[in-house]
Amino acid sequence: MTMDSDITKSQRYNILAAGFLGWLLAGIQLAVASVVMRDAAKDLLGPANEALYGQWFGWLTSSFMLGAAAGGYLLGWVGDKAGRRTAMAITIAWYSIFAGLCYFVQSAPQLLVMRFLVGVGVGGMWPNGIALISEAWPNMSRPMLSGVIGTAANVGITLFSLLTWRFHVTPDHWRWVMVLSLSPLLLAVWVQLTVRESPRWLAIRATSKQQHEQTGKRATSPLLEIFSPPMLGITLVAILLGTIPLFGGWGNANWANAWASQLDPALKAKTLLARSAPGSVASLLGGALATWMGRRFSYFLLSVLCLICSQGLFGYSAPGEPSFLWWVAALGLFSGFFFGWLPLCLPELFPTRVRSTGAGVGFNFGRIATAFGILVAADWLKTHYAGDYGRIGEITGWIYLLGAVVIWFSPDTTQRGLSDD
Repeated sequence: MTMDSDITKSQRYNILAAGFLGWLLAGIQLAVASVVMRDAAKDLLGPANEALYGQWFGWLTSSFMLGAAAGGYLLGWVGDKAGRRTAMAITIAWYSIFAGLCYFVQSAPQLLVMRFLVGVGVGGMWPNGIALISEAWPNMSRPMLSGVIGTAANVGITLFSLLTWRFHVTPDHWRWVMVLSLSPLLLAVWVQLTVRESPRWLAIRATSKQQHEQTGKRATSPLLEIFSPPMLGITLVAILLGTIPLFGGWGNANWANAWASQLDPALKAKTLLARSAPGSVASLLGGALATWMGRRFSYFLLSVLCLICSQGLFGYSAPGEPSFLWWVAALGLFSGFFFGWLPLCLPELFPTRVRSTGAGVGFNFGRIATAFGILVAADWLKTHYAGDYGRIGEITGWIYLLGAVVIWFSPDTTQRGLSDD
């Protein structure tokens, strides 16, 4: 069987660069959701609908998250059927094109649809990039590589926050971001033309084809297989492990940006930077932390620390106070480790034949729960808390307590690594 020893060092680094850049540029779209969408909603809704700004910010964020969940399923499946490289090129082109088309929207509902479509591409990038890199490199390299990929999105968010600190995003000046969002199209072309396909995936595909020719039976659909026994239990655990950090980032910490934007655009950019910069460092080390402390204990410890920081940020601070950015940075630091943990550990739960689909479902199903959580929170902001982002943050931060419990139901793959069976 063709394995990772058949791929050259230069090809491995090419794969790593493609995955890193693809997820970095997807991270910019994550930042767009946090920094741009509230101001875009204000522009499109107009002054007469000021009471709806917070609610539409929640709707736009949820639309993006639901699109990412759909992309994780759809394009993760494409990665298992057509190849990781091809699927990754499609995802990058997808989110670039639809993000660029947001420039032309003339109403909030139009933007809602377009952000869903952007999310589809972003959601498909993660499982295909992670599967390709995991399968191209030896097991001994994976903890650090998972950190490199985990930090890519945070690097993108940090770069975008620095850019918007210098060039403010306002209701009158936000469409320039959409023009900038077209630039990853060049990367999509480069990926398709130069990146080597996963040797593990090629070997599994050849074996499956041979078995089909001998028996006449087609392989089970990857999506059907992961949601059927005996793999169903593993899939449900993966979904929960992916949900807690995603909900924590989007359904909890993200409200700090909207909270800060009530004061001024500069504080909004500083808030995003305070969260993403330490998160970039932490996610780089997340895989190493999981290797050093073990998969289970490291996830448990991070859940507890994030719970403490979330309650400190939203319960004992406020925008403009000296402690506000410090609490944001602490939450960004500890939550950032999760995004180096997940690229290492989620692929280990699934065999090669369904790894892209399984990791995509595990990571992206949490986006559905997060989207509905944001919708509920947005409704609370409008009907119960009169725009009190601090109170919403306090409530949603308890998601980390669930993470501290769920991790003990997960298989411990610390000593196992990747498996083909």
